[in-house]
Amino acid sequence: MMIYRTHKPAFPLDNFIEVFVYFDDVRLSHNFDRFLPNGDTEILIDFHDTPQFIYDNNSLKEIQACHHVWASGLRTEPITIPSGNKSEMMVISFKKGMAASFFPFPMDEIADSVVDADLVWGSDFGLLRERLLETKDIDLRFKLVEEFLVTKVRSQLEINPCVEFALNEMRLRPDEINIGRMNEKIGYSQKHFTHLFQSQVGVTPKSFLKIMRFQKAIAEIEKAKSIDWGRISQDCGFYDQSHFINSFKNFSGFTPEQYAQIQTNYQNYVPVG
Repeated sequence: MMIYRTHKPAFPLDNFIEVFVYFDDVRLSHNFDRFLPNGDTEILIDFHDTPQFIYDNNSLKEIQACHHVWASGLRTEPITIPSGNKSEMMVISFKKGMAASFFPFPMDEIADSVVDADLVWGSDFGLLRERLLETKDIDLRFKLVEEFLVTKVRSQLEINPCVEFALNEMRLRPDEINIGRMNEKIGYSQKHFTHLFQSQVGVTPKSFLKIMRFQKAIAEIEKAKSIDWGRISQDCGFYDQSHFINSFKNFSGFTPEQYAQIQTNYQNYVPVG
């Protein structure tokens, strides 16, 4: 029987983590998803021993194996992953740009990368996984993960307020933001703030803003009954329709028109095989 459950962590984790997702025995008609850049960083716990793979976006050949627990950094390009068929996993999904307190290195070191957890945190997450495997109670599993994370990082849960301000501005109104004017409000030099933002978020402010504009475009496409491409490109903050098309294809591998024809189960997960 398919199970899909979500859990919102309590304070103080709720300021940094969007949601925990648990799923088991998902049944889909396709085997691969292209995951599109959305500004998220995740930690994934796999309850099965067989590895999960990352695939080449074009050939769908296996290019990386992931075992037991791994971290997936913020992406600036699509990645092809298993659709989740017959898997049992828990996903820790961080709020955009808010994962830095949980990692022992600057976030740009994991951008566009997937890394096994033992290379990041040693055996800690492996031991947590063993504890989770001792129970089938999903609520208890959520509780154990939450307690583990609070214990591990309570003393370092922080983010620079200027970075947080910039994240919120770009996330909420990407079509209106100008990086130069935002820098003037913040008061740092552009070079200093870019370094600060990149180390805490994973990419430069300019790159993050492009991702947020792309995300706004996806949302506009999915809710539109009839699509005016010129209006969408303008409403999402792109310089012109040509820039919109090129940016969209870089982030997804599809033109906007191709994407609009694809039926997706979840935003940012596109079936490709």
